[in-house]
This record gives sequence, C-alpha cells and structure tokens, in this order.
Amino acid sequence: MSTTQDYQVAEQLLRRAARPGELVIGDKVRPQWIDGGPRFWYAVRTGAGKRFVLVDPVVGTCGPAFDHTRVAAALSAACGQPVDPVALPFTVLELTGNTVEFDAFGEYWRCRLNDYTCERAEFTPPPAGPLDVLSPDQKVAVSQRGHDLWARSLSDGREWALTTDGEPDYAYGTGPASTGNATLLRKFGLPHLPPVVAFSPDSAKVLAHRTDERTVRRTHLVESRPADGGAPLLHTQRYAYAGDESMPRAEMVVLDIAEGTVVRAQAEPLLMPQFSPIAGKWAWWAPDGSAVYYLDRPRDLRTLTLHRLDPATGEVSTVLSETGSTRVEPNQWMYEPPIVRMLADEVLWYSQRDGWGHLYRYDLHTGALLGQVTSGQWAVRQILRVDEAERVVYFTASGLVAEDPYRRTVCRVALDGSGFAKVTDDALDHVVTVSPGQEYFIDSASSVDTPPVSRVRDWAGRVLVEMERADISRLAATGWTPPERFRVKAADGVTDLYGVLYRPREFDPAKRYPVVDNLYPGPQVNRVSPCFDPGGMGLDAEPIAALGFVVVALDGRGTPGRSKSFHDASYGHLADAGCLADHVAALRQLAGSRPWMDLDRVGVLGHSGGGFAAARAMLDFPEVYKAAVALSGSHDARYFNAGFVEAYDGADNAEAWARASNVDLADRLVGKLLLIHGEMDDQVHPDHTLRLADRLIAAGKDFELLLVPGAEHTFLDFLAYVRTRCWDFLVRELMGTQPPAYRPAPIAVDPELLGEMFS
Repeated sequence: MSTTQDYQVAEQLLRRAARPGELVIGDKVRPQWIDGGPRFWYAVRTGAGKRFVLVDPVVGTCGPAFDHTRVAAALSAACGQPVDPVALPFTVLELTGNTVEFDAFGEYWRCRLNDYTCERAEFTPPPAGPLDVLSPDQKVAVSQRGHDLWARSLSDGREWALTTDGEPDYAYGTGPASTGNATLLRKFGLPHLPPVVAFSPDSAKVLAHRTDERTVRRTHLVESRPADGGAPLLHTQRYAYAGDESMPRAEMVVLDIAEGTVVRAQAEPLLMPQFSPIAGKWAWWAPDGSAVYYLDRPRDLRTLTLHRLDPATGEVSTVLSETGSTRVEPNQWMYEPPIVRMLADEVLWYSQRDGWGHLYRYDLHTGALLGQVTSGQWAVRQILRVDEAERVVYFTASGLVAEDPYRRTVCRVALDGSGFAKVTDDALDHVVTVSPGQEYFIDSASSVDTPPVSRVRDWAGRVLVEMERADISRLAATGWTPPERFRVKAADGVTDLYGVLYRPREFDPAKRYPVVDNLYPGPQVNRVSPCFDPGGMGLDAEPIAALGFVVVALDGRGTPGRSKSFHDASYGHLADAGCLADHVAALRQLAGSRPWMDLDRVGVLGHSGGGFAAARAMLDFPEVYKAAVALSGSHDARYFNAGFVEAYDGADNAEAWARASNVDLADRLVGKLLLIHGEMDDQVHPDHTLRLADRLIAAGKDFELLLVPGAEHTFLDFLAYVRTRCWDFLVRELMGTQPPAYRPAPIAVDPELLGEMFS
C-alpha cells in the first residue's frame, strides 16, 4: 500500500522537473556569454536561490562571479532591506568590467566589485522586448503587429511597416495555428509568440514567410470557465486532419529593412503542416548572406530537396535532392534541427541511404556527390563544428558505446572520411553546447545512473575547466535509487531493446510489487533519455516508483535513435508505434529474472501519444495490462494533426489511419481505464477522449473520465492535481487499497523553464 509519506516523496520527485535545484544541484550549465567573447557566467539553482559562477576557459578559471555575501551586504546597505546572500533577489545580471548590474526590489542597481558598494543606476530598457526579434547588429527589432511585420529603430524609436497586405489566416511571421500553443499563451497573457523571422548576417534583410491557412479546416474548443467569469467562450483554430485536401503553406519572402522592399520566392509555397520552416531551422541564411537555403518535401515526404533562394531576385534553384521508399528525413527526431551544414563550396548532408544516419559531402554548385564522410553501424546526431581550413568536421554520434547505443559521443573525422576518432572516449552520454566563437565546447557527461559532470573542453577533448559535479544528496535523501538500464530482446526474439527500470522506494526483494509500464511510443522522439536527466518524457516514472510500484520504460521498435530499418518498423503502423508486443516481451523477460515483479498486477500510463498507447495496451493485450491511465490521448489518427499522422503512416493511407483508432476497438475493454483530458487542449483536441468515451458508453463499459476545465495539453497549471488523480487510480486498482488522504500542493513551474519552453 502507499502511505502519506510515499505521496509526499512522490510530490518531491514530481517537482524535480518543474523546480530545478530543489533535489539536484548543479546538473545543468546554461552559459550566458559575455560580450561575445570566450568568457561566460551561469547560475546554479540551489532550491533556496542561486549562486552565480564566472568561467574563463582561456585562463582555465571557474569560481564565484562575485562575493555573494558582500554583494548582499552592499545591496542591503543601499536599499535598507535585508538581503540573503544564499537567495539574492535577482535571477539575471549584467557583468561589465568590474561591475555587476541587476534589477531588485523594483529598482535597477549597479554594484562595484572593487569596493563592494551598490548604488541605484539609471535603467536602460532592453533594446528589444520579449515579443521582438533583434537584429545581429542590435540596431533594429522586428515585431508582429496585426497580421503584418514591423521594424523599429532602436536608436530613435522610429517604426515602419515591412509588410502591409497581411490578413486573417494569411499573415506574416506566424507558424501553423495547430502548434501555436494559443491556450498556453493566453494563460500567460501573451497575445502571440515573437515573429518567425531570421535576419541576414549583416542585419540588412529579414527572411520570413506568409502563412496561408485560409482554406484549412476550422476546429473549435469551448472554454467553459473564462478568466473573467463570464459565459463560455468559443475558440476557433485552423487545424488540418490527416487526408485533408488543404494544409497550411508557407510563402517564403525576403524583406529589405532599409528599402522596405519585399522579394517573394519564385517557387511553390512550402507545405507546413506542423512547424514553421524558419522556427524549425529548415530555412537559413548562408554565412555571407548571399543566399537563403531551405529544405522542402512533398506531401508523401519521400523526397527531400535542398533549395537555394536568391534574396535579391527571388529566384529559386535546386541544390540537391534525395528520394527514398519511405519518408526521407534530415534528422530522425522530428523536433531537432536538420543535420545539414553549408560550407564555402560544399554541403554536408545527412542521409540514411546505407541504413544508418551518416554524413555525405556534395558540391554546392553542381549538386554532385563528392563522397561519404561517415560510415558504420552507428548514427550521426548533430554537427557541432566544421573546420574548413583543416578539413575536419566535429559531431555527436550514437551507437558507439557498446553497452548503450543511445549514448552520444563527440567525434571528429576528416571531410574525405579519413581519420575518424572519438573526442570523448568513454561510456557516458555527452550533451554539448558550442561556444559562439567555436573555440571550445561545454560538455555535460552522465548516464541514467551517473550524475552529470560539466566541463569545458577543447576540440582535442582536453578538459580546460571543470565547472560542476551534480549534487544529488537531496534526491538520495528521499529514498530515491538510480534506475537500472536494461537490455532485452524484442518480440521477434532477435532485436536488442533498451529501457530503464525503477525500483520502488524502500525496495525489498522478498516482496512482490505491482508494475507500471510508463510508455511513449514515438515515433518522433524517444521515451527514455540516455542521460541522468529523465526529461519531460520521464516526468512520471520516479514519482510512481516512490508510491511502491516497479516502473518500466522502454523504446520499442519503430522509435528513433537506431538504424533506418529500426525506425521504419512504425512506418504505416502508427497504430502500433513503439510496438506494444515489444513491451509485453520486455515485461516477461524482466520478471523472469526479477521475481519481485508481479505480472498479475500490471498497469500502464502515458500522455499524448502515450495516452493513445496506454489505452491501446488495454485493448490489444487485456491479459497483460489490468489498469491504464491515458492522459491527453490522441485516440483517433483520423482527427489528428495531418503533419504527424502522414509522416508516419503515409500521405494516402486511410486504412492505416483507421487502424490507429482506439475508438473503433472500445468494445474490447476488459480492465480498468482512467481517461484524462484538458478542456482547452489545442494540440490533441479533447474530442479524442470524448469519442472514445462515447463508444465505451455505447458498449456498456465501465471507465473513469476526468475532463479538466481550462487545461491545455500538458496540464501545466494542474500538474499536481492531475498526477495525484493518476496515483490514486493506480493505487486502488493495482494495490487494491485506498490511497491516503494527502493532497500535494499545486506546483508553480520555474519561470526560466517556461521561457525555454516558448523559445
């Protein structure tokens, strides 16, 4: 049974993702570069506040950015209020010479670090607001006004229109409404996101697109409890379903800041079912500003083409193109930038033509293939740097660590394919941030059971500065133990699969524990992170384990991160993305050597695509899964985002879309099912859950339904309440006991995390 103390620990672990620093200190370094040089500062969240650290890789130093105690005393003396040096009253600062400037107590302060005296300073407003895009020379800001783009001079405040013909559903600088997060933006009082534009390197021009959604399907959400307390509100959203004739399209344009001219691409508009090509880094400027390059795919996604756009004339030409028998993608992970790099006269191009994700070199002017740069049964993950003088490319790759093919390694190879070497030659996962000048990189090395160590390295792999070794003492004090990374065979008995297993708090191998399969099927991302941070997909596993469950998470066949054939197992099979049969096989293999796993009490929990898969597990494998929690589930592919469904099931495959429907299988339900959805979910509309509920009612099935008023896709402002309802359900149905009366407090998400989310 789960106790009040178990729930309190689960609450702490649930807060881990939303409130960094409360349980783990120093696990992430987010560099703030100083004046574009090699130095940077970063802040370490401690739970109580922050400590600020200054790093100079050139001289190899890392230490406090200033004396926190003396700054606190100086600020207190100047403002007359007590100041705690452990919780300084600011989160952002400016380090300039021998001074530090910040905003505190509603005023702007400047503290001299030679004598530690603070004084009020004249506040200079930031040159660009949060909804502006600033030019590289910091002289102009571009913003969205109505349906058009405007420029503002930051020297004299002069404003002028860059476009004048924008109109509703045919506006400049916006992405598709289906992924615009309108519900979330309204919650934070934001009218829209910053415009989707990209300045040329010389700040003279702006790349943008006009988004045409005039004929895209209209869908609707009803907000039953508006913030003003009035009558329900109807919100209309442009949202294309799989198979719809009309999709959002992007008309590429180049805007001249000074002249006010508009150059339109002389090409067909780009299909844009989910993301702006500019926001997704599918369109970018050449380093010298002489051209714009962009990627394009037809609706069946089986051809990927690199185009060149002349910003002066709008003329568009083809640089190179690749066609395959299934989708051709510039990265297996949908939400990550394309793995393409333009050189002076060449293109580094990512392709899976030999069965693995590798780099190929093409002539930029003729499109001729010059050679394969990387090869082997592993995959390139990210291009970090290209040294054209030395003819070397640095990159991260997965598949080079024998014990875990998902861990990332920093590597180098000559552009002719010779001289391959590992820059980080160990068995850890490496998360990398490259400095602005590309002189060095910040490396965070960890694994699921090894806390991260953050260092600055040069391109030979030498450590220049060690910055942080994550402190997990508070996490361990909760009774948390590291998850176990495991390897099992897939349902085919041949393919190796990898996952993690979380043991219950106060684990006793003499006992038998109920099991929860915490799944996400992809196929666009992985459920399991190879590093210490469990990530957003791992939000639920640790809290559920704290309640007394064994929790298993797995990446089955059809998910990214391995070979092309491994990922393509889900192509045309979105109904079984992530392969539930693999999950069943894994559970049985794990329990075979772990008698404390009780396979008579197996539940499943998932969110979004995981919500679909959780319900599907109950319908396809009722003999295995006895209880399921489906949060924000995309239960019917026929009524889901066209860009997602068609990417993985094909652009003309109505039979496959129908197979990816839980609604039509509702009469199979045997076990216990909890459906949860946000009323204002504009990513996966609540009708997905209500369609399933309708069929369950028609079939006379018992189930539980929670529709959360005002909630969006992630339940951001209902996180504690919704997760507690999930815990209660699993405790009742799998443990057979009543949950404790304890209710966790609401969780306020860290503001900086929200900023990262919107960025």
